[in-house]
Amino acid sequence: MNINEVFGDIADTIAHLNPEQIIHLKAPKKMSERVADLLNKKKESTLNDEEVTELERFLALDLFISLTKAKARVFNNFN
Repeated sequence: MNINEVFGDIADTIAHLNPEQIIHLKAPKKMSERVADLLNKKKESTLNDEEVTELERFLALDLFISLTKAKARVFNNFN
């Protein structure tokens, strides 16, 4: 089993908990602002190693949440 399958399985489980709530998940404003700041620093090539790791973690979390929301939409349409 690879990491994508693991994320998919976990997203599927979470999506089934309450699909309607999952579909409407949004990142906190503070998180969105931090990601925007990090992306700007990346464009300017001024990210340090710690910030690169932080941005990668935020992007992985965003991908996971997007996957979970997509699965919740599918599950919600079948109910």
